[in-house]
Amino acid sequence: MKPFISLENITFSYPDAARPALDGVTLDIYPGSFVAVLGANGSGKSTLAKHLNAILLPTSGRVLVDGMDTASPENLIPIRRRVGMVFQNPDNQIVANVVEDDVAFAPENLGVEPAEIRRRVDDALNAVGMSAFAMHAPHLLSGGQKQRIAIAGVLAMRPQVLVLDEPTAMLDPRGRREVMDTVEALCREQGITVVLITHHMEEAARADRVVVMAKGKPVMDGAPRTIFPRAGELRALQLDVPGATELVRGLNAAGMTLPADILTPAECAAAISEALQC
Repeated sequence: MKPFISLENITFSYPDAARPALDGVTLDIYPGSFVAVLGANGSGKSTLAKHLNAILLPTSGRVLVDGMDTASPENLIPIRRRVGMVFQNPDNQIVANVVEDDVAFAPENLGVEPAEIRRRVDDALNAVGMSAFAMHAPHLLSGGQKQRIAIAGVLAMRPQVLVLDEPTAMLDPRGRREVMDTVEALCREQGITVVLITHHMEEAARADRVVVMAKGKPVMDGAPRTIFPRAGELRALQLDVPGATELVRGLNAAGMTLPADILTPAECAAAISEALQC
């Protein structure tokens, strides 16, 4: 399968920084995939995210989105129509006083016909489970609901890729669950490619692929079940593992024999139950 986004040996340096934020990154993102990017503070993960739709341009190397070089000014609008960004604070992306007006904002500015805008707004709100709130004031919504509206605003652009830079960092557990359920459904049910920057291991465990960043480059890349059992390596990078994975490690150290690649509480409970019946 041909990648939709390709990063080809890119570097990026902020002014006066002691070292590059990105240092020779080569990475492919494939259509329909769900990729989680992990890393400690300063690892380069958010800088990487901003290269995926030309918010930042590489100092060297190149980024291709659907075959288009992000460094070419004429590609900027087509690239941003294909790759939408959602950030930590939904209040920074909500611009209107009524939910449906906010979702309509981007397609209106692109000159989309009114009937098509109506369809896009309805489709986007339905996709994030917020249709019942179309006429509500965004500032009265919960954090998780606001973030889902922010995602709907991006979906109204009809992107093929959704990049989320720590979208649950400011949310409580319920809000995180709402947003992650929405994001996963968009990938699994609608085929939207998802790139999730996160520091929550349980969120990363829901992805198809985990990329671990350190010192500006990928140092681990694989399925969650191959990455998270490498707890020692992750801890050396100041990262953790999902709670269920850690519990299994402790139980195995105490004498049980459970699969090391368990990721979720449900899997953990089932494995413990089966082990106790033996």
